[in-house]
Amino acid sequence: MTSFILHGGRFLDPRKSELMEGVELLIEGERVKEVSDKPIKSTTATRIDVGGRTVMPGLIDCHLHIFLSEVNIGFLDATPLTLLAVKGSVALRDILMRGYTSVRDTGGGDFGMKAAVDQGLIESPRLFIAGQAISQTGGHGDFRKRTQRRVAECPCCSGLAYTARVADGVGEVIKAARDELRKGADLIKIMVSGGVASQSDPLESLQFRMDEIEAAVEEATHWGAYVAAHAYSARAILRAVNGGVRTIEHGNLIDEPAAKLMANKGAFLVPTLVAYDAMRRRGRDYGLTEYSLAKNEVVLDAGLRSLEIARSAGVKIGFGSDLLGQLQDDQSKEFLIRREALPAAEIIRSATIVNAEIVQKPGELGELIPGAYADLLVVDGNPYEDFGLFQGAGAHLSAIMKGGRFYKNRLN
Repeated sequence: MTSFILHGGRFLDPRKSELMEGVELLIEGERVKEVSDKPIKSTTATRIDVGGRTVMPGLIDCHLHIFLSEVNIGFLDATPLTLLAVKGSVALRDILMRGYTSVRDTGGGDFGMKAAVDQGLIESPRLFIAGQAISQTGGHGDFRKRTQRRVAECPCCSGLAYTARVADGVGEVIKAARDELRKGADLIKIMVSGGVASQSDPLESLQFRMDEIEAAVEEATHWGAYVAAHAYSARAILRAVNGGVRTIEHGNLIDEPAAKLMANKGAFLVPTLVAYDAMRRRGRDYGLTEYSLAKNEVVLDAGLRSLEIARSAGVKIGFGSDLLGQLQDDQSKEFLIRREALPAAEIIRSATIVNAEIVQKPGELGELIPGAYADLLVVDGNPYEDFGLFQGAGAHLSAIMKGGRFYKNRLN
């Protein structure tokens, strides 16, 4: 069993707002064995001096789509699944090199990609999947053109059709949820409002009836899983949370009553502010439609305010990016955008211990404590003082470890 002792640096515990000095970390196999403010003794561990750098937990992104490799998702309609898989594996490696050791795919990522990660066939963060997102007819996940009557009969030949499915009525929603769980989903994703990228639904539209939402929640709960809901408006959020949804994705147009309900019910908010910033700056260059750009402006303008409302109400705020295709290199700019509204320590908590709760792995991910996975970063500075350290595609990360294995190591 490979073992390491990291010493000689500073230690970031996301439950504290200051770095700790003099902490040593013993890793045995894929887990953390010991954390101590005194020298750790071991006859077998390789000692590594981190040279005054900061040792911290690996980051977690709780909202991305590894198969949505185009900003204009309509371009994916003629893209075969095999090409999506190759592009997705490249994207996952890039995400890992930015310091994200776990990610949650909220629509599209499948058991095949998860198995490839678990078997070590590709270099990737840990992958949690929703399978195909579930949409009503005409909803955010119904990607048919207005002139198209049928959903693609061969999803494996249409990358766009592969990422979502349509279900109407309680019976179909139950069947769809059960089917995604059968296929290995860690959670169920439903669309309860309009979206930016979809071309046929108003942003403020309400999607799925209450009994349909409740049916999805019941099936996921029976499996030990949960439901995440794409939702922008306060009304959509209220309906979803009252129906038992556990995580609200985006939530830009939240209001105080909706935030209060989320806090009372213990629901999480996963904002994805960088997606709208990137689409405004670069979306048109990659074929984003004027219809989508117009909707993007609405949610972009409300983004920072949504953080303030949720925080004031006591909602637990996770961390997501939701960047499409060519925009994915902006992933860590989410830190810089949030810093305009939130303290640095809270933002880092959102991308570590809060997201670990969301993926149902508290104590195993998001912090470096005995028994947790040895997923860590060695950062060339103090992340609490400089979020620029997360920029540059991992340029300021001297080491990246997942499960006790170094995927990057510039240390002596």
